[in-house]
Amino acid sequence: MKKETFIKRSVISAPLEEVFKWHSRSGALERLSPPWEPLIIISPPKGILKGSKALMKIKQGPISIKWAAEHTEYEENNFFKDVQRKGPFASWEHSHYFKPINSSSCLMEDQIEYSFLFNPFGNFFLKKNIENKLERIFRYRHKTISEDLNAHLKSKDKKMNIVISGAGGVLGSVLIPFLTTGGHFVTKLVRRNPYLNKNEAFWDPYSNSINKSILEESDAVIHLSGENISEGRWTDDKKKLIIDSRVKTTSFICKTIANLNNPPKTLICASAIGYYGDQGNTILDEDSPKGNDFISEVCSKWEQALEPVLRKGIRVIIMRFGVVFTPIGGALNKLILPFKMGIGGKLGEGSQFISWISIDDAIYAIYHALLDSTIEGSVNVVSPFPVTNSELTETLGKILRRPTLISIPSSVINIIFGQMGRELLLSSTRVKPQKLIDKGFVFRYPDLTNALLHLLGNINYEQ
Repeated sequence: MKKETFIKRSVISAPLEEVFKWHSRSGALERLSPPWEPLIIISPPKGILKGSKALMKIKQGPISIKWAAEHTEYEENNFFKDVQRKGPFASWEHSHYFKPINSSSCLMEDQIEYSFLFNPFGNFFLKKNIENKLERIFRYRHKTISEDLNAHLKSKDKKMNIVISGAGGVLGSVLIPFLTTGGHFVTKLVRRNPYLNKNEAFWDPYSNSINKSILEESDAVIHLSGENISEGRWTDDKKKLIIDSRVKTTSFICKTIANLNNPPKTLICASAIGYYGDQGNTILDEDSPKGNDFISEVCSKWEQALEPVLRKGIRVIIMRFGVVFTPIGGALNKLILPFKMGIGGKLGEGSQFISWISIDDAIYAIYHALLDSTIEGSVNVVSPFPVTNSELTETLGKILRRPTLISIPSSVINIIFGQMGRELLLSSTRVKPQKLIDKGFVFRYPDLTNALLHLLGNINYEQ
């Protein structure tokens, strides 16, 4: 059976020991999963030592295939190997090599030997496709490792215990593996009881239930809970759910923290740039006034619920997120299919500003705020370069190589989506991340084109 070989090498500007350690920590597999074709982790590996196993699902077109892998060889700071035990290939062996260059950089090499199930026809039809796919995936992987280590090495001697709510959301699901691969210990607050997994703690903010000792043992709490505001029309019941899922949960966790004998030093709470409402072309920073929309009122009440911890003197950071772009979920996830089908287009006149941020920069911004003790209060988490809806439409169409001739009139959006459509799809919020800029945060993907190319796997990175 003929075996094919794929090799990807990169110089990583980090000590060899740190690069190897990154791979051994919980969350590494999740961080290496490309967002345009994410793995579904059924059972994650317990490290990379010999005998460690993982069970995943991958999508091949419209179907999902289970992939079972096992680590078979291990030499600390030098090499480890995992092999396919069950999956889409006849054979698959993935060797990871690490070689020092100097005290602050190393050469990392991924070498894969594989063969197809339907030889020789498998080679003829699939080889080129697999080579292209592997090149895209491993460019992304090496870039992610490099950027993550760049962030973590700034605080390699400061490992924190962090409690996170909303861990199952899009942002939380990316933030947690980033933190754990950096050596931090994360506890997820979940509403599933008593069937808790490792590193989970039960809470129910609607019945005032929480494990207070988990909070007292933490250095920081990151509160990301909140009902999805972009699903369905905003009926009275939906509006109540949107408000309660933010205000009640925030109020409960803040009152609990404020009454602890040994509270965490930092609370990071999610909010949104919807706080500013529809303000046309006006450039908005953290000192700009609140808007008059429904979502502005939601954000205002959300932030007011932080008052108990503010009175306690705990450092509070309010992260006002813009539209977070990732194919995993949210706005970009909803845009990809219609754009790929050639039916994507601008909304209304297309002149409304969209203040956006890549999910990578969103989690790096959270981490930057967590580490910088001088940051507090509201922080706009957006790219320095907002775009209009027309610019987003044109850019995404070019990247996906599809026409964008269709335009949906404002009247149609109003009929279909009602108030939700007016406030989320047609309103214009042009926001500047002034505090992040002032505090020295470096955006990895401030430009929309490069951000989308990275997220969709179409960019050639310079190593």
